[in-house]
This record gives sequence, structure tokens and C-alpha cells, in this order.
Amino acid sequence: MDLATYNEIRSGRAGFYIEKRALIAVHGKEAVQFLDGLITNDMKTLEDGAQMRAAFPNAQGRLLAVVRVQRQGERFLIETEDATREKLYQNLFRFTFAGDFFAEELSDQFSYFEVFGPREDVYHPEVAEMFPGAFAFEATHGASYFVPVDQTETVRSVLINENDCAVIDDELYEVLRIESGIPKFGADMDETTIVPELGLDDMISYTKGCYIGQEIIARIHFRGHVAKQLTGLVLSDPSASGLIKGAELLSADGKNAGKIASVTFSPKLNKTVALGFVRYDFIKEGTELFVGDLKVNVNALPFLK
Repeated sequence: MDLATYNEIRSGRAGFYIEKRALIAVHGKEAVQFLDGLITNDMKTLEDGAQMRAAFPNAQGRLLAVVRVQRQGERFLIETEDATREKLYQNLFRFTFAGDFFAEELSDQFSYFEVFGPREDVYHPEVAEMFPGAFAFEATHGASYFVPVDQTETVRSVLINENDCAVIDDELYEVLRIESGIPKFGADMDETTIVPELGLDDMISYTKGCYIGQEIIARIHFRGHVAKQLTGLVLSDPSASGLIKGAELLSADGKNAGKIASVTFSPKLNKTVALGFVRYDFIKEGTELFVGDLKVNVNALPFLK
């Protein structure tokens, strides 16, 4: 990993990562009605120009995709990971025959820039004034931009030469992602994950009307808690190593307490940190758990902001 660039970003310098993401546009007179029946958040409350985080679950409340939705007039832009692109599009497309509802694949028309840095410096919702057709999503760690592919190199050059942004490579991005508590499909979540297990409460409305998977998700919420939840874990001994993806977590008395997902070393914290699913009985911050002879402590996400 480029430690010098890492230290600069963690000291306040902005950096960007170019990633393949999926982008789907939905429109039509019945768009709100159809989307509201498919998604965990309340589409009826999304105002023009605003965005919200949500999930698409299946009938069992298990995850199809985590998304961000932005409303642009009567059009809704839905972005998600490339890994969930095809399943999400097919899930939307099958409803286009049922009413005034249209889904359009835009993924290949845009490049995606993930920007880490102080939000007040890197989030510019008026980006289209400089780069026609581009638009921004706000992010907890900075901002995200979709840019027409024919402007990719221009935007990259402006970020580097005019805004002094650092270039983030794959290895550095993985460290920043985990430190920021950003779950990745296929690494920290998959189609077996029940949506509330991600602990992202802002993407679920418990007051809206019915949607696919609502019964399971609502039952979990109103009974009080999930069986397990994604959270942070910190290796107690900074000099120790050996945490691996899939390793079993045990409580002090030997009970199964969960499982490790993504792992990295955080130079800022000078400790190995991980994302993992921890059973509810052990989810309290500071709880000491074990991976073999290694001690880890439950830590709220994100590790760093």
C-alpha cells in the first residue's frame, strides 16, 4: 500500500478512486408506486434533488442489492455495486410490463469516481455546471460522482492538477473502505444476508406501505433485534496478526459469537481491524471476543470518519 498517500488522505487531503458501478434510471407515471413495492425505504418522501439509501430484498427479506436513489424530477437514478447490477436490473425490468414503469440501464455510459475527503470540500452537487451530464451523490466519507465516459480523462485531470487530489489504487481503497465501514457485496454481505443485519437503519422505513420482504424485516424489528449484525472488530494486540476472512468468533466461555468478514491493517489506528457479523448477545461495543488465541474487541462503525 502507498503509505504516504494514505497518511495524506487521513490528514485531510482529498483522494479519488475510479470504480465500476451500476447505474439504472427508472421513470414513468407509476414509478413511485412500483419502486415503493420493491424497496425498503419510503420512495414517496424522496423530494426532487434529494437522495436516500435503501435495499432491494427478496421475499424472504434477504439482500438483492444495497442502493442509493436520487430523484431528478420524474426520473429516479439508482446506483449500486457492479456485482449486484444484473440482478437488480432484472428485478426492475420484469415490472415494466405491468404498468407505466420503465427501467433503463445506464451503467456503461458513465464512469464512477469515489472521493474521500472533507465533505464540505469534495461534495459539489452542481457538478453538471462544469461537466454536463455529470451528477453527485453525497457520501459519509466524502462524495461520489457519475461522469459521462467521454469526460472521464478530463475529470481525472482536473482532480489531480487543479484540485490536488491523490489517486487511490485498489489496495489503498480496500483499507479506506474497511476503515470507513463500507460493506462490499461478496465480501461482507451476500444474498444470504437479511437486510437489517447490515445495521444501516437509515435505509429501512418501518412506517411505509407493503413491499417485497417487508413481513420478515418488520418482524425482526418489532421483536426487538436481529440475531446478528455487521459491526467492527479491533485486534487487541497491535503487534499480533492472523485474522482471516471466515474465521469463527468465540465468546470468553467458548460460545459461537459470529464470523470475520473483511480484514485490513489500519495505519492510523496502528491495529488490525475487521468487519464481521457478531451475534446480538455480544454486539455491545468493547465486548471481548476470540479468534483462536487472538483477542478482538467489538467496535462501532466506522472506525474512522
